[in-house]
Amino acid sequence: MKTDIVLAGVGGQGILSIAATIGMAALENDLYLKQAEVHGMSQRGGAVQSHMRLSDKEIFSDLIPKGSADIILSVEPMESLRYLPYLSPGGWLVTNTRAYRNISGYPDEQEVLGEIRKYKKYIALDANDIASDIGSNRSSNIVMLGAASPFFQIPFESFKEGLRKIFARKGDKVIDVNIQALEAGRAFADKNM
Repeated sequence: MKTDIVLAGVGGQGILSIAATIGMAALENDLYLKQAEVHGMSQRGGAVQSHMRLSDKEIFSDLIPKGSADIILSVEPMESLRYLPYLSPGGWLVTNTRAYRNISGYPDEQEVLGEIRKYKKYIALDANDIASDIGSNRSSNIVMLGAASPFFQIPFESFKEGLRKIFARKGDKVIDVNIQALEAGRAFADKNM
């Protein structure tokens, strides 16, 4: 078993929380894990990306070669396009459709979504709307993780357990809303694959 993931987005969108949850789920399943540091601007608004590799065998490098990622999980649509060269021919692109307009001259959103739709295996959803519907605008990143969860070789319950662990100090209410966000993203993916 091997899963290579490129996490992409903009600073402040929760890439670190996604990575921590995946990491906890992997460890619960006795998997090896390597993660490259998040590269890019760590401050709100700058582009960020991270490579994450999971395997049942020892992993020697944290960097994913171009053309071999199993999943691109992006919380911003233009950022998903930036990392398409890393995606393997059979890989899945999972992206939020809600643009984060952090630069002047951001391309037309419909053109960006049109480029995403050219790829055969993709799931594109407005995670912000879904998060808002469950009452937690800040959980759109976890909605995205839920939408990508079918493509991991990890039991779905392990992601829930990961959320319980990383949000334990924030209390049951935060844990519960994030689990709802995870489930909502998964439901979207199951319906739209």
